[in-house]
Amino acid sequence: MSKRAYVIFTLLINGIVPWALYVWLSDYMSSIAALSIATLVPLADNLVHLAKHRKLDAFGSLMLFTFLLTIALVLFGGSEKMLLVRESLITASVGLIFLGSLCFRRPIMYYLALRFIGGSEFPSNWNYAYFRFVLRLMTFVWGIMLTMEAAVRVVMVFRLSTATYLALSNFVLYGFIGAALLWTIAYRRHSGAKFARIKQHAA
Repeated sequence: MSKRAYVIFTLLINGIVPWALYVWLSDYMSSIAALSIATLVPLADNLVHLAKHRKLDAFGSLMLFTFLLTIALVLFGGSEKMLLVRESLITASVGLIFLGSLCFRRPIMYYLALRFIGGSEFPSNWNYAYFRFVLRLMTFVWGIMLTMEAAVRVVMVFRLSTATYLALSNFVLYGFIGAALLWTIAYRRHSGAKFARIKQHAA
């Protein structure tokens, strides 16, 4: 399987297929039941990856975590405001995972990059200080952007009417995610060129 096909397959199995399955099943059963069944897809992918590589997949585990957290929050229920806050709590949790991973030897961005773009030389690149700096900075920026997005939308929930919140919330979500993506693309291009020069001088 080519790298591009592998990335597409990963996104389908861990993101699009569970979501589509949930939407379809929601017409025939409760949200909890539909979510529980949809969660089995990334869970199965994680188990296959674990059996094959003897380690958990970072992206699949992250997606599985969000599904399990969603189920827990749905079970928690609550007022209308709490239901609106629920999605932001998931985003905030993912952001905190990014920030928390900075306390470990390798941040979560390393494992995500390894899964999607890493080649045979990718693990050895960790020996370069600049490479480590780049991945840690990317992890930090995504962690901050996700937690800030969640914080802004939580404030909106309690400051705006439900109708106004629903009209504006997606603009906030996609605004923060879009900004993070554009920064990542630009920074990766810049850092990639600089890292290539560093490796060339070190050779």
